[in-house]
Amino acid sequence: MDEPIRALAALVRERQPCVVLTGAGVSTESGIPDFRSPTGIWAEYDPMEYATIDAFRRDPVKVWEFYALRFEVLVSAEPNAGHLALAELERRGLVQAVVTQNIDGLHERAGSRDVVEVHGSIRTASCLECGEQVPLDAVVAALRAAPAPSCSRCGAILKPDVVMFGEMLPVDAIERATELARRAGLLLAVGSTLEVYPVAGLPEETVSAGGELAIVNRGSTPFDGLASIRIAGGAGETLAALAEELA
Repeated sequence: MDEPIRALAALVRERQPCVVLTGAGVSTESGIPDFRSPTGIWAEYDPMEYATIDAFRRDPVKVWEFYALRFEVLVSAEPNAGHLALAELERRGLVQAVVTQNIDGLHERAGSRDVVEVHGSIRTASCLECGEQVPLDAVVAALRAAPAPSCSRCGAILKPDVVMFGEMLPVDAIERATELARRAGLLLAVGSTLEVYPVAGLPEETVSAGGELAIVNRGSTPFDGLASIRIAGGAGETLAALAEELA
């Protein structure tokens, strides 16, 4: 892997600013299961039953039973070598920002300061009735006492602040992600299948504006042909090697 890492490091140095786009493949190495692989969450659970806003409105307790299982994993997960490497590269001024499809908050816990969460976050849950917002530790405590957390103000069941199917992405987040991609000298996509739009359109924003695309992912993506460099490896080992090469 030495030669691809050296080539990627050269791109990061030469094609600033570098913006990183991360997907589930970055978090699986922290023990968080992905969604779309043959062994992912959607292979076991029907997303139309558990992950749409209509399903939540129809039966919020059922949706929370699904999320409660994941919250235990998400809360106990720790940042891995990939998260830590990106935080270090940002501190050195080599990464401008991280745009992430992940909802686990691990980039911020690793020390990344400029993180754009385009699919929301588990750090909070909100009441759709009165707008009350509750932090993660209170949600976890509530789930240990009841099947679903309820709003202390009005009693309605809270919704996790993650983007469900049928909901719009946070406007501010997707607009900032798009602007970062357009201005990037290099968009480094790591651990993403690049199949979920509108986020999957970010590589085209970068390339059409004259920037370059690099991809680190174990499987193929629809944008491999656009990439200047394509590394078929794990996020943790690849990003740690990149940080070391750039040291």
